[in-house]
Amino acid sequence: MGEVLLNPDTLALLKECDSGCKMGTESMEQIMGFVNNSDLAATIMKYNEDHIKLGEEIHEILNSAGEQSAEPNLMAKAASWIQSQVKMMINGDSHQAASILIDGCNMGIKSLNEYKNKYKDADDKTVRICDKLIKTEQDFMDALQAFL
Repeated sequence: MGEVLLNPDTLALLKECDSGCKMGTESMEQIMGFVNNSDLAATIMKYNEDHIKLGEEIHEILNSAGEQSAEPNLMAKAASWIQSQVKMMINGDSHQAASILIDGCNMGIKSLNEYKNKYKDADDKTVRICDKLIKTEQDFMDALQAFL
């Protein structure tokens, strides 16, 4: 069976969603090291699993097209890591952890919507994946409100 061909917009949007899943997962796993509240930890773990499942779905599509997965922007990763580490070291409570993660969700939602608008010729399946990731980010942000 041959490789699936993806149009350039589909491929670009898939890679942005893949990068977003990875960035979200890395952020959640980083924050988990500071979380002492079991309810917050359970919430983070649930949404981390959701991001991992979406990432696996994206990887299957990319692999079927003979494409590599995407890595988050190195500068964005570094800035996120530094910001989270410093904030959690200064005031590493549940409120701060939720606040950092909410900021990350908000940035993810904004970026994903921008990419969805930019890559207008992406196929319907990829747009649905992007919408699912946006909804996951929104639901996570809503769940985190209880910890502010």
